[in-house]
Amino acid sequence: MQKVEVQLGERSYSISIDDNFAGLASVLANRSQVVIISNSTVAPLYLDAVTNLFSSTSVTHFLLPDGEEYKTLSSFEQVLGFLLQQRISRDALLVALGGGVIGDLTGFVAACYQRGVDFLQIPTTLLSQVDSSVGGKTAVNHPLGKNMIGAFKQPTQVLINTSVLSTLPPREFSAGMAEVIKYALISDAAFFRWLARYRDAIVAQEPKVLAQLIGHCCSMKADIVSRDETEQGDRALLNLGHTFGHAIEAWLGYGNWLHGEAVAVGMVMAAQLAQSRGWLEVEQVEEICDLLQSFNLPITPPNSMRIADFLPYMKTDKKVKNGKMRFVLPTAFGQTSVIDDISEAELTKVFA
Repeated sequence: MQKVEVQLGERSYSISIDDNFAGLASVLANRSQVVIISNSTVAPLYLDAVTNLFSSTSVTHFLLPDGEEYKTLSSFEQVLGFLLQQRISRDALLVALGGGVIGDLTGFVAACYQRGVDFLQIPTTLLSQVDSSVGGKTAVNHPLGKNMIGAFKQPTQVLINTSVLSTLPPREFSAGMAEVIKYALISDAAFFRWLARYRDAIVAQEPKVLAQLIGHCCSMKADIVSRDETEQGDRALLNLGHTFGHAIEAWLGYGNWLHGEAVAVGMVMAAQLAQSRGWLEVEQVEEICDLLQSFNLPITPPNSMRIADFLPYMKTDKKVKNGKMRFVLPTAFGQTSVIDDISEAELTKVFA
């Protein structure tokens, strides 16, 4: 078992990575009440196994339909209603069993129910294992913007079973790789080269390579979150590709593109913007595109989407500060900066 620590004082917690649930059971703390929140795709595969982890505990579960389109205030209210009907107490543990949608939604419920209850992350997609399950960002979507309604709520633990990725559809696995590549572009050029070297082994999901990849990403995320829990500084760099990506998701309608697919395009657009300012060479942008495409990720926006369609969403993005749009741009391989002097005219010129 690998272990990664997220150092946040009294809110510190461990990320445990193993290739089975039995090993992860050894690190669980006992609770009198457990509520597992999952979806209709994941539950038939893993709900029984996770329920058995809490064999000496009262366990109930609540299932939602699968999909980004259900990451809403309506779903949030449904889960809260279930907890109230079941008389779930404040010392209960909520368990998020699923991908980023379930993790974000469960965490937001945990932040609000009775003014805060503990929750545990058991992420089942590559994207949630390397990124969204770590760091305590919880939220639901709104038609006017993604993740605009939420709270910071750290989990008590993150349990990652790498073997569950064997049941993940190829498209979902590829979407997760967008977030993996993001880490490399942000601050680890050597990791970018490693991904390029081992891309075939990653696609084949070779266990040792996959465990190394997930552990490395979790370590990078844990380090950043430990320094900047509420995104006042370095943590903003984790939004590389997300300003453009969130606009794509919202404009298309949540669920039409996967989050990682939109982020992949967003990273290419950020790289192209950086190239226009002389920070990246054309060949470097091509390298980024090549690595993304090797994992079957898109590199261009939806055909009918123009920069004018991006702007309304980018102007309401969480990174807007003092009325200025802010973008995370790669200034070199493994280096990024938050830039706030990009005008609509410059965006229009670059992406005409």
